[in-house]
Amino acid sequence: MSKKENTEKDLNDDYKNLVTSAENTAEQSTEPRVEQGTVNMAQFQRDEAAPADFHLGFHDLPTTELPSAGMFYPGDVKISIRSAKVLEIRHFSTVDEQSILDVDSKLNSILESCTRVESGKKMMSYKDLCEEDRFYVILSIRDLTFPEPESALTVDHKDKKGKNHQISVEKKYFQYFSIPAELDKYYSKGDKNFLIKTKSFGTITMRPPSVGIMQQMTGYIKDRQEEGVEIDQSVLQIMPYLVSEWRGFNKKKIFEFEMEMNGWSNKKYSLIYKLAEKMKIGVQPNMLVTLDGGEDVEVPINFRDGIKSLFIVQDIAGELL
Repeated sequence: MSKKENTEKDLNDDYKNLVTSAENTAEQSTEPRVEQGTVNMAQFQRDEAAPADFHLGFHDLPTTELPSAGMFYPGDVKISIRSAKVLEIRHFSTVDEQSILDVDSKLNSILESCTRVESGKKMMSYKDLCEEDRFYVILSIRDLTFPEPESALTVDHKDKKGKNHQISVEKKYFQYFSIPAELDKYYSKGDKNFLIKTKSFGTITMRPPSVGIMQQMTGYIKDRQEEGVEIDQSVLQIMPYLVSEWRGFNKKKIFEFEMEMNGWSNKKYSLIYKLAEKMKIGVQPNMLVTLDGGEDVEVPINFRDGIKSLFIVQDIAGELL
């Protein structure tokens, strides 16, 4: 195996373990008005301008539908999505499915192009989305891009009697991780974080990581691997849960954070590790589906033709004559 292949394998393994008017004013005429009869000007008026969202194809995505239920966003946040365009799909189709880092990059590219996040009059970024919400948002973008039934994502499932079923990968079948009551009581609606009071370590602020935080962590792993520097995965697995803002969170801050955490006691590390484990809010790996006979079964979420099938239609039979 070549050095490059070793490096790519290490990067993939590391990332897997780590689980972003102008306004026109008309001038007033100063010329004296000359009456020349009555004209119905309504027929010459332009149609009333439709909202910009209509032309751009953006659709609101209620935060209450997200795995996070909007717990970690401003109260007035508005998330909008649109369908992916041809150029964006072509770019996504070049994904290297053997590279977890490239898969991550291509998914974020779709998210960046097709998502708009606002808080009041302030424009935010797709990087402000929770990492755990990302998969749900991307599937919602896909639903807009390919609304036809024949374009649905499907997985094959064989029941206990040996009968084969074709199951659609639909959000209505999703199951979600939930915050346990012992942790939920520390949630602060004002801070949009968990403010966890402890006996030995004061108040610890934690929250599920954003897309922006995870992008920085991914870049850090990649750089360290290319430099041949060993990375402590146990530290990187919990660090994202301790950072609330991706802006200003760079590789220097990550390194400093890593050095600080190396000085923690075993007791503090174990506590925060367990808290991070309980803070999972995303989509569970299995869907809960009711089969034709009424049997409820769990079906793994996977993609028959790989990750590319998210934006490359699986079945082309519907288009062939």
